[in-house]
Amino acid sequence: MTDPPTLRYESTSPPELLDFDVVLVGAGFTGLYQLRRLRERGFSVVLLEAGDDLGGVWNANRYPGARVDSHGPIYQYTDPELSGDWDYSQMFPNAAEMRDYFHYVDARLDLRKDCRFNTRVTACRFNSESDSWVVETQPGEELTTRFLILATGTTAEPYIPKFVGADIYEGILMHTAQWNEDIDLTDMNVAVIGTGASGIQVIQESAPIAKELTVFQRTPNLSLPMHQRDLSADERAEIKSSLAGVHAMVPKTFGAIDFDFDPRNAVDVTAKEREELYQQLWNAGGLRFWMGNFSDTMFDPEANAYAYEFWKRETRIKISDPTKIEILAPTKAPHPFGAKRPSLHQNYYEALSQDNVEIVSVADTPIEEFTHHGIRVADGVIREFDVIILATGFDTNTGAINAIDIRNSDGGSLREKWDNGVDAYLGAFTNGFPNLAFLYGPQSPAAFANGATAAELQGDLLVDMLVHLRAEGLTHFESTAKADEAWTDSIEELNEQALFKLAKSWYNASNVPGKRVQLLQYPGGMPTYRQHWEAERDAGYSLGLTLGRSIKNSYSY
Repeated sequence: MTDPPTLRYESTSPPELLDFDVVLVGAGFTGLYQLRRLRERGFSVVLLEAGDDLGGVWNANRYPGARVDSHGPIYQYTDPELSGDWDYSQMFPNAAEMRDYFHYVDARLDLRKDCRFNTRVTACRFNSESDSWVVETQPGEELTTRFLILATGTTAEPYIPKFVGADIYEGILMHTAQWNEDIDLTDMNVAVIGTGASGIQVIQESAPIAKELTVFQRTPNLSLPMHQRDLSADERAEIKSSLAGVHAMVPKTFGAIDFDFDPRNAVDVTAKEREELYQQLWNAGGLRFWMGNFSDTMFDPEANAYAYEFWKRETRIKISDPTKIEILAPTKAPHPFGAKRPSLHQNYYEALSQDNVEIVSVADTPIEEFTHHGIRVADGVIREFDVIILATGFDTNTGAINAIDIRNSDGGSLREKWDNGVDAYLGAFTNGFPNLAFLYGPQSPAAFANGATAAELQGDLLVDMLVHLRAEGLTHFESTAKADEAWTDSIEELNEQALFKLAKSWYNASNVPGKRVQLLQYPGGMPTYRQHWEAERDAGYSLGLTLGRSIKNSYSY
């Protein structure tokens, strides 16, 4: 394939050529999609990745059981060119197979030739004289670029609580996102702190092989059955034949997936009709019981209570140890069902029911300190462990962005600007930081949308904007403070109507002490989100954005 012609933005005072038109950060679904589309449109672009290969979080996550919670048919790019020769072996692919998928995509598109791996971006500063960014990397390089796009994702920066005594613990201590693949948990005394998605996956894998497993649970996870299965040749052929229809559907649904909420309200139907839909969704598996449920489930407490009662009944069947039923599936819901993202499990409750597994509720007996050989909780009991696994999640949405020292031309820090909360127009721009965009990040539909298709649906809108800037000879974009604030207000208005605010979760940043509690996801669904973008586009990017051209800059082709 012949490389497309390269567009360069050139400063005429002083006469210097920028290294790139666009610098991308992050080699997951979003960054790689941007790389492909910008490259096709003739932009000079480089992608910087802190890890050693393609895949983003799927390259980073190496812990036992790491697996996708979206089913394979939608967890891939929708381009037919990339699906013809690809099949997942299971309905819900594991991390290793995801790495294979990214290698397959690269073999088709030769993306890595424009990627720099083991290159962590440490700082970025904007130069208003040349309408450009200077990007500093850990290898010590400095790159100049007209536009900076952060595709760092929502779950890239691990959250590690500051446990007293963690520095004196003499055993193996690791976060799931920093897994040591040389560690074998067989016949070890293992602790897992946290029961989110990664905690559930590690617990399922370690319970059968560990000598003793102790799970420190803060809040019960209202986990849903995955119904994982290997795919036969016939099933793979059937999936492939239906992909065109599936991929045509996803832009139209709330979560950019191949199913949507039932338009009925749970409070308006009969008990028999509720039971029928609940059973159908439960048997189908995956996230359907969450994002395919009655339309009032996340808004009406009565409707939500119906869903929780069904979840509780079905889940308790799986718990064979009667002493653990109340801690895992309590009589009273710990929070509204679905207000925290439900995880998926295969045999989680069966694993927790094993005799070699103990569950410690840190809500009742908090962790007081680490000791040389284990953990002391508030009741004074000390438990000794060979390995302590932190399944404590991530500083989501803003963590990976704030890990970079991003400063505008006045020296203002993005991290400091967001200390009191995020205001980010369209979940992609923020006032005071020109020519900077972030995708699948704070105040976008990220957590409520399938990552692979969101990368395309949001990504195409940004590419269109950059093409427009080029066509108009513009070198500058920036959101207005008014647009930023209005976007936050619109999210809060939707949040007031929904039940998410009644749970502490990474959706609203309450999982990290010190962060301002605010909903950091756009909860209006992908179609509505795209309508906002399209309105901005159709207005010539003048509703919430200001475009400009520095008098000291011009385009050179």
